[in-house]
Amino acid sequence: MADLSGTELSEEKEAEIELKKRQKRPWEDLHKSGKIGLNPGLPETLGVYDISAVRREQRELSADPSLARFICAELTRGYFLEHNEAKYTERRERVYTCMRIPKELEKLMIFGFFLCVDAFLYVFTLLPLRVLLALLRLLTLPCCGFSGSRLLQPAQVCDVLKGLILVLCFSMMHYVDYSMMYHLIRGQSVIKLYIIYNMLEVADRLFSSFGQDILDALYWTATEPKERKRDSIGVIPHFFMAVFYVFLHAILIMVQASTLNVAFNSHNKSLLTIMMSNNFVEIKGSVFKKFEKNNLFQMSNSDIKERFTSYVLLLIVCLRNMEQFSWNADHLWVLFPDVFMVVTSEVAVDIIKHAFITKFNDITADVYSEYRASLAFDLVSSRQKNACTDYSDSVARRMGFIPLPLAVLLIRVVMSSVKVQGALSYTCVFLFYLGLVTLKVLNSIVLLGKSCVYVKRANMEDKLFERPSTTPSSSSAKSPSKADQPRCPTPSENHQLNLQLLSALNSYRLTVRDLLSAKH
Repeated sequence: MADLSGTELSEEKEAEIELKKRQKRPWEDLHKSGKIGLNPGLPETLGVYDISAVRREQRELSADPSLARFICAELTRGYFLEHNEAKYTERRERVYTCMRIPKELEKLMIFGFFLCVDAFLYVFTLLPLRVLLALLRLLTLPCCGFSGSRLLQPAQVCDVLKGLILVLCFSMMHYVDYSMMYHLIRGQSVIKLYIIYNMLEVADRLFSSFGQDILDALYWTATEPKERKRDSIGVIPHFFMAVFYVFLHAILIMVQASTLNVAFNSHNKSLLTIMMSNNFVEIKGSVFKKFEKNNLFQMSNSDIKERFTSYVLLLIVCLRNMEQFSWNADHLWVLFPDVFMVVTSEVAVDIIKHAFITKFNDITADVYSEYRASLAFDLVSSRQKNACTDYSDSVARRMGFIPLPLAVLLIRVVMSSVKVQGALSYTCVFLFYLGLVTLKVLNSIVLLGKSCVYVKRANMEDKLFERPSTTPSSSSAKSPSKADQPRCPTPSENHQLNLQLLSALNSYRLTVRDLLSAKH
């Protein structure tokens, strides 16, 4: 009996040990039988048991682990990208979007650049003629008789105010010595000039954002309907405030041009290199922020204005340097590498910045065509018969580009750099003015034709005829007058817009055809 009990205990122990081995390695019975059961311990792939994988794993588990086997497994293991097709397709589309950004961005930049050129040339070409027409109206008013409630139209009043601001600021700029400012800046250390240049960039943006509000306040104060004549006295403080702003902004841009000129003329070019590297710091401050489409539109407009201002500053620097070297053409080739470096850094920084902003915020490259259509809509709407604002002012509000301070500084630099003496010199100046007028007219025609195309392509024609929402104030509710009426009445028929667009396109085509025929 004792022997029987001992054998039973030993059999139970052997059964327990065998059960434990089977729990650890459930594949030992499979190799002997060659059959696969629905064992919950078996590896399962998409609901189907892989027999080859099971047998392969049996062979691997039967051998001892080694470094060679691990390296072999790392070299031969595979994976399937099609199992996550959506993710990789999205990543590929992001790459394609980044590759399209330079082309779409430069289209917007070029269109916005020529808008700035049009507004800038307007100050030198058509504004003096409009001021002369307004003055002739004032002089001939006693002869022709006074008829109507206004001496001048609102647009003529604004033109006269712009002309007066230009004349006064140009006269005040004669008391600012450019050469003394240049030598004063040149005597500073490199790090101090770098800090000064950064401060000037920030101040220029602040001046641009607040300056157009000052000018708009002056224009509205001068043209709003007034019940009493003494209400017109309020124009005087607004006018002096606008003159003071334009003068200060012109001096600020002059200091910027002087600092850039010092960087160009430095021997080791260290200051110019530091100033150009400052553009790449802008990438760090903007790329990793959250951007919506409206924020990106504002940034794009700011980049357009910044690029145009940089080109004008480079023109001023080249004029000053050419004057110092008696207009020697060989010195222009010395300046060319530095000018090329500045322009290239501006373009490269804009492309990299916009590419990564669109990548991180999941914005497509087609958004830049929408931005271009918005700028074109501003131009077309300002060309209507009953427009609410001048197109140069609309460009200034949209992009923050105010042409008056920059025009004052450029006139000051050109007058001090180029000496006009004799009848031949005045004839050359007159011919140059005619060339600027021709360039302005051609640029305006091409821009208007392109703008009409962009507006029609974006299906924004109906917005041109939407009446602005007018909410009368309490004071206007008490005394209803003409001021309570909408300031910008628009026609209701859509066919009038089509006629305007077709006429603009026809004039654009005819002008291009005449230019091509004249060229041949």
